[in-house]
Amino acid sequence: MGKYFTVTCFGESHGKCVGVVVDGCPPGLDLSDADVQRELDKRKPVSSAISTPRREEDRVELLSGIFNGHTTGAPICMLVWNRAVDSKPYEEMRWTPRPGHADYPARIRYQGFNDYRGGGRFSGRLTAAYVMAGAVAKRVLNKKGIEVLAHVTQIGPIKSLKTPSVNEIRLNVYANPMRCATRDVAQLMEKAVRAARDEGDSVGGVVEGMILNVPPGIGQPVFGALDADLAQALFNIPAVKGVEFGTGFEAAGLKGSQNNDAYTIKTGQVSTTTNNAGGILGGLSTGMPIIFRVAFKPTPSIAKPQRTVNLKEGINMEIEVKGRHDACIVPRAVPVVESMAAITLADHLLAVGFR
Repeated sequence: MGKYFTVTCFGESHGKCVGVVVDGCPPGLDLSDADVQRELDKRKPVSSAISTPRREEDRVELLSGIFNGHTTGAPICMLVWNRAVDSKPYEEMRWTPRPGHADYPARIRYQGFNDYRGGGRFSGRLTAAYVMAGAVAKRVLNKKGIEVLAHVTQIGPIKSLKTPSVNEIRLNVYANPMRCATRDVAQLMEKAVRAARDEGDSVGGVVEGMILNVPPGIGQPVFGALDADLAQALFNIPAVKGVEFGTGFEAAGLKGSQNNDAYTIKTGQVSTTTNNAGGILGGLSTGMPIIFRVAFKPTPSIAKPQRTVNLKEGINMEIEVKGRHDACIVPRAVPVVESMAAITLADHLLAVGFR
């Protein structure tokens, strides 16, 4: 992923480790194990009532590219070890593809040689690599005063109708298990997840992201559009089924006079009175906050009986998915959304010359 700030991840859900190589990071940036660990800890399960019982320590190891607390300009290799692995349920389900998972197409694509344990390469476990790379990208952005934030706005049918302030997002998101900036709504969201879990089911939701203090003109026209690259990065997160910017799909029901963002000058700077474009026009940043929303499907691993097939015997059957699964992955996706946005923007900043 990326052209100037490149990210290559490796590993599988039940393999020895999950890791990432980041190349193109400028030299001289402050970066320590603690900086990366801080981001990784945000991704850990937050509550046994709503998250997977699988508890990985996810203690990062920085193998290269860092010397005396600074980036050297060389490729940065980082990894976390897989310790709490239980592959038995997946051996039992080897021939019965789980509905909603990539088991069947992966088996066909890799001629049956794919690692099916825990979803293998297709597991959400790989997002640990995204977050490690995102920690590096955030250091690049910090150098320019750019901040990336995200928060949960919907879980199942429960939506946050209030638009929280930036300060509320900073203060509240990682202070509650639902990663919602509005605390009373967070409590309702948690009840919805618990109810779905008690029924042997799951729920999805929406994460809103924002990138602040991006200067205008970042991005490329046509095939290097900033919003296109952001959307591609966000769609590379497992379980993402939709991405929109600004007013998004609602813009289809508006008139141009309603959707256009009028320009104005405040304190000597050009800005817009609204931000329906979500901070991007023509594939370039406008200088306004970049606002986007990411829709996640419900966790496909559920305890309810589901129809599937036995590929070995060639028969129809029912399956009840066993293992350790989240009733809702959306709260844990918040730092992943932040990371993928940070990686993309770091790549575009380096494209125009980072100093």
